[in-house]
Amino acid sequence: MTMCAIEPSTGHSDTGHADTGHEDRTENEGGPGRGGGTPAPGCVLTADGSYAARLALAGDSLFPERWTLDGPEPYAVPLPGGRPEEPGTEVQPMGDGRVLLHRPVGGPHHGRHTFSLLYPTGPGTGELSLGAVACPDEETRLRLLPPAPCGRRAYAVAVGPRSTALWLVAGGAFGPERLAEIPGRCSGGVWLDRTGRMLALDRETGGRTKSVVVDLERGGEVSPLLQLAPESDDRVLLADPDSGLLLIRSDAPSPGRTRLGWGVLGSTLPVRFPECLRLPDCAVTPFAIQPGQVLTPENCAVALRIDGALGSWVGVWRPALRQVRHLPAPEGWLAGTGLWTADGVLRLPCATPAVPCAVALLYPPASERQREGGGLHAPTEAASPASTDRTVSTGAAAPRSAATPAVRPVPLQQAPLGPLVTK
Repeated sequence: MTMCAIEPSTGHSDTGHADTGHEDRTENEGGPGRGGGTPAPGCVLTADGSYAARLALAGDSLFPERWTLDGPEPYAVPLPGGRPEEPGTEVQPMGDGRVLLHRPVGGPHHGRHTFSLLYPTGPGTGELSLGAVACPDEETRLRLLPPAPCGRRAYAVAVGPRSTALWLVAGGAFGPERLAEIPGRCSGGVWLDRTGRMLALDRETGGRTKSVVVDLERGGEVSPLLQLAPESDDRVLLADPDSGLLLIRSDAPSPGRTRLGWGVLGSTLPVRFPECLRLPDCAVTPFAIQPGQVLTPENCAVALRIDGALGSWVGVWRPALRQVRHLPAPEGWLAGTGLWTADGVLRLPCATPAVPCAVALLYPPASERQREGGGLHAPTEAASPASTDRTVSTGAAAPRSAATPAVRPVPLQQAPLGPLVTK
């Protein structure tokens, strides 16, 4: 049956933890992400992979840097301002090549936040001020949401003790614009379509976290998305608008211990929790889904960041397969970032002292074309010399598929959890 919306509890007190946008999405049983979360990704990519932005280090100072990835070869442009950036500053690339800068004024716990767009101007950096957002109290935390699919707008959430304000901070007509007030504390943030209309947020109310959908074309209307069991915490980590594949994290199959699972938007099939995604003493975080697999979500390749005692590496998994392929991370990988091409090549941004801006290609092995129960097959991979091949590439990503109309997602269904833990 379809689960009904959970009403907020007006008596619920603040949990006291800071909302960074990463901690709820990266925890995994027994791994380094437990309690503290996996470190933030090394850079931020636009939805189409054309640009990236990060805070780079020059000596002891931080400055914004933009990467161009859609040309003959990748290159970086430094965008230093008049002074080094402070801790808590966020950057986000826009679709036109400018970089959005979010600065908390007076530190990350202060109530005022400024936004501006940076762009190169010959030898210097141009800066267009967009305005500021004032938070009502020091308990409210403001952070940017992932880049919108359109590339023209940028959004932020201001998370307070009992409610979350959704802001349009770039792309509006008159500076930052408050769009909606959502009851409960919201974390995460995943776009469900290619138009930037449907946004999934993980909302905590009454001591439980459930994913909801915010419809930006209907005044921020909220509807349920992921509610597996009354007492479970259910979060959406990643979504692919082409196939509808969702990567989730929930403790529904094993209360008190979170598990990675997958489902499909609009499907009546239950969420599944593959046993192969349980890696003891490691934190596993999905960060990219192969696009273009419109009718075959089970065949989408999913890239995983795996953090263990010996460092970080890359995992590749498909719902149709029974195992995770473990691949060495390229030297200088900006961990937790990357983009799939439609034909199954994983592009990973890298930076080393010798090559400060590069993209490594990972070709998952052809041996992934194996059968799993149900007659599903993985799609044919791009040719590669070996399963762990990786090369520095100057090629651009393959174009995305055409945009599809935004459809209101059907809430994922509740089903007995016993048979859902698959091998």
